[in-house]
Order: sequence, then structure tokens, then C-alpha cells
Amino acid sequence: MNGLTSLDPAAAANFENIQPVNQLYNGLLQMDDDLNVIPCIARHYSISEDGLTYTFRLRQDVFFHDNICFKNGKGRKVTAQDFVFSFHRLYDSKVSSAISLLENIKNFEATNDSTLKISLKKPFSAFLSVLTMKYFSVVPREAVEYYKLDFRANPVGTGAFVFKAWEEGTKLILLKNEHYFERDEHNNSLPYLDAVTVSFIKDRETAFMELLNGKFDMLSGADAFNANEVLDREGNLHEVYAKKFYLQKETFLKTDYIGILVDTNVALVKNSPLKLKLIRQAINYAFDRNKLVKYLRNNLGEAAHAGFIPKGMKSYNPDSVKGYYYNPEKVKQLLAEAGFANGKGLPELTIYITDNYKEQAEFIQSQLAANNIKTHISVEKTSVLRQAVNNCEYLLFKKSWYCDYADEENFMSLFYGKNFTPQGVNFFHYKNAEFDTLYETALAEKDEAKKILLYQKMDKLITEDAPFIPLYYDQVVRLVSHNISGLETNAMNLLNLKTVKKLTTEAQRTQGK
Repeated sequence: MNGLTSLDPAAAANFENIQPVNQLYNGLLQMDDDLNVIPCIARHYSISEDGLTYTFRLRQDVFFHDNICFKNGKGRKVTAQDFVFSFHRLYDSKVSSAISLLENIKNFEATNDSTLKISLKKPFSAFLSVLTMKYFSVVPREAVEYYKLDFRANPVGTGAFVFKAWEEGTKLILLKNEHYFERDEHNNSLPYLDAVTVSFIKDRETAFMELLNGKFDMLSGADAFNANEVLDREGNLHEVYAKKFYLQKETFLKTDYIGILVDTNVALVKNSPLKLKLIRQAINYAFDRNKLVKYLRNNLGEAAHAGFIPKGMKSYNPDSVKGYYYNPEKVKQLLAEAGFANGKGLPELTIYITDNYKEQAEFIQSQLAANNIKTHISVEKTSVLRQAVNNCEYLLFKKSWYCDYADEENFMSLFYGKNFTPQGVNFFHYKNAEFDTLYETALAEKDEAKKILLYQKMDKLITEDAPFIPLYYDQVVRLVSHNISGLETNAMNLLNLKTVKKLTTEAQRTQGK
């Protein structure tokens, strides 16, 4: 794990922060491994008929971790007022980047210690899913006021593990919360582990050696190890490694893509052939996604042939939302229709990427060239690319999007006409009145089947208009030692260590006899 910057849930904007925060804190609700919204600190909730008022009844057995910020160092019981305080912190842009998630919230109210009411300005069918985000974890006022800016490195939550130490850039140590409120199906206390150590090693070869030597129990992410060394072309473990580890693979709600700026009010677009839908479609037909996934990703993930919404979402349906396949004849036809027969007169296009996607970009560049579409690859720092895309400075840019909460709205929000960057997440500056109407209808739709049809219509529209070039739908990938059990996977890639067990060396010997 790289890049942990804060253990404050208000700053849980990326996986590096989210995964440790998930061990330390709880919210009203949580996702199970099938991505169903289930109770957490809220034991029960109800929604008003008009969809505007959510009422949560809290558990009475949830306590903050013991900490010197409390009287006598003893963690106190969580109340509804703690949630009001925690949520109001999110309005401060110096504390959190979650303010856009609060725009539809009218107010929070603690009617008593165990009852919280949240009122919305207008119905929002994905709201319960939003509340599972780690931003909405509960924190104690005492800790925030005691530690002030240092709260980021002195977390006080209610989670299954308690903070012990954080050596920034080196390691994080968490200990078992002896007073944790959740129990397993046999009424045993959770968690099972006495402690967890997370190490931060940027060099994947070093990290893999530590795994081989038994210092680590798990590596997470396709970039955490050399896939060509560890996996065969079908994405399975080579036999020599299968003796030591097992491979976890799970659908990941993440779409990797090349974005296209399509706003003709921007001079860059006005003077570019990319303003033409025919050219954008031609690029989509001009390379083989199946080969990209098989040979450059060892079959980790799935070629994106069905729009922007990834495999794993309820509305994902390649029979309904038909995307693009490699088709040189179609490329030739579209280029001619656009006035660039055989690519004649078509200027060279620049694709902006970060270094870790260079091999993939070069593969795409080669195939586009074979279809008379010339491209140049420009490798940028992540921060530079992010800022330039937000400021509409790049026409073609490599990005990925994984959902913050398990609802298709989170993916479709990237194409909503009112979400233009830099304020919103519409990096493409795509605007389509029909799409916007469907999007707004889906926000208030309670019927799941109707919502799915609405999202499929939206995905068809944007796939046809092609303000993006989908590459692949990703996978959660983990290499795990055989002495670890109970480590579940989910399509949100949320690391849940509550139910993990580790076989001791002595137990392994006994089991091996």
C-alpha cells in the first residue's frame, strides 16, 4: 500500500486512505460482500413516503476506542449527536473533499441520543449507498478538538481495530479492539486477529520478496507484483507459487478508459477532428481490447465491450449495451465518412498518460497507426495530468473510475451536463439533454427494475456519442498466503479484516502431519 496521507475518515478519498480507515471506523450503514446495504451502528432505519426523510435508530453498545482525549482515558458511548458533528465536519473544504456529496442534504438532526434524522432537498435513490462511504464514519468531538490538525495521525474510532502506531511511509500498526460490538454467526467476538501491520513498500520486487520470505501475508492489486512472473497468460498462478499462496480474483467496479474532451466551446476541441463523433467512433473500433487484456494484463480484468458501466453492476448487460470491437473495415468506413479517407489529412493526436500505462498506450498507438490514425504518447506526472484534465487542457487522456458507492449513478454522474470540471467530475464536458433527463429521472426512481432500464439507456447514449474509449473492466487481485483464512473479497475492493484468521506456525505444522 502506497500513499497513505491521513487516518481521518473525512479525508478518505482514495484506496490508500479508505482501507485503513475501514478498520478503524464505522458508519451508520455498511456494505456486505454482495454489495447489499446492511446496518452497522444504525440497527434500524426507515424512509418517509416522499423519500425525503431518513430516520436511523442507533445501537446502544457502540463505544469509541479508549484514548487520552476522553475523561479517564475511557472511550464513551456513541450518540446521534456524534454523527451530526461528524457530518458537519465534511462541509469544511480544508478538512474534506466530500462537500459535493452533501449538496442534496437539507439538514441532520439528533432528536435524542439514539435517533438521527437526515432530510434531503429532493429524493435520491442511491442515498443509502452513499452513507456506506467511509467519509460518513462517526468521530468523537473530543478527539478532533484535542488533536486538532494531528487528528489525521491520531485516529479515534469505533472500528474492529485500534490505532497503535504510524511511521509515515514505512508501516502502520493496528491492535484488536477488545470492546468491538460486532460478533460472528456463532456469537464469537470480532475481530479474530490480535494485530495488523500494514507495510508501505513502493518497489514491487521488494514487496514480493517479503511475501516469499513470509514477512507479509498478502499483496493486494495487480500492480503490487510482476504479473508476467507470477501468472500465466490465462491469469492463473504458476505452480511454483501456487504451493505458497492462493490467488483471489473478484470483479472490481472500475472502468479504465481514455477520455475525450468534446466541448466545442473549448478552442482545443473546436479546432480538432475529435469534435466529430465519427472520428471518436473510429478510434474505438481501431484496436483489439481482447489482446490488450490477455497479453498486457495476463487476463486480469475483462475487455470493455459494453459501455462505461462495468461488469458487476446490476445494469451491466453486453446484450443490451453494445460497445466496440476491433473492426478495421469499420474504421476505414468511418474515417472516409468524416472526410479523412485512409487517414489522409487527419492530424496526429496526443494521448496523455501516466508512466504505469505506457505499455498499454504503446499497444493502442501501434494498432491505431495500422488503421491510419497517428498518435503521440505524452507521459505526465499523476498530479499534472489530473490538473490539466480538470482545466480542459488535454483532448485525449488515460483515466479510470471506480465507484465510491455501489450504484450506477456514481458512474453516470461523469456524463451529467451540470457536472463539468473543475467543480464536477464530467472530465469530457459532455452534454446531452436526453441523457440529463434520464439521469434526473433515475435519481428519484425507487423501482430497481426501472432504474436498471434507465441506466442502460444512458449507457447506450454515451457509448454511441463516444466521449470516451473504454479499455477494460478491472478485477480485484490479491496474492494471499495459505495460512490466512476468512479474507473475503468484494467488487468495491473494500479490505475487511474483521473475520480474518491466521494459522500459527505450530498449527501449520500440526495440520501438515
